[in-house]
Amino acid sequence: MIVGYPKQMDNTDSEAALYVNEFMNRFKKLYPEMPLITEDERFTSVIAHRAMIDGGMKKKNRQVKENVDKISASLILQTFMER
Repeated sequence: MIVGYPKQMDNTDSEAALYVNEFMNRFKKLYPEMPLITEDERFTSVIAHRAMIDGGMKKKNRQVKENVDKISASLILQTFMER
């Protein structure tokens, strides 16, 4: 399982990291045999917005957080796989 991990520009954990850590702790308890790997998610939302604009997505659809999250998740997985 690849999890996007929120970092600040100085590479310290962001405030949102608390929620991600809680999720990861619950996940590890439910699925102890499954590896859990974190991937830096800095700039994924910015890149996702740029991809939506470049792809011709209407402004109304670009403002839907779920759309940004889906593309950001794809970028996180792609970054992991390329590494």
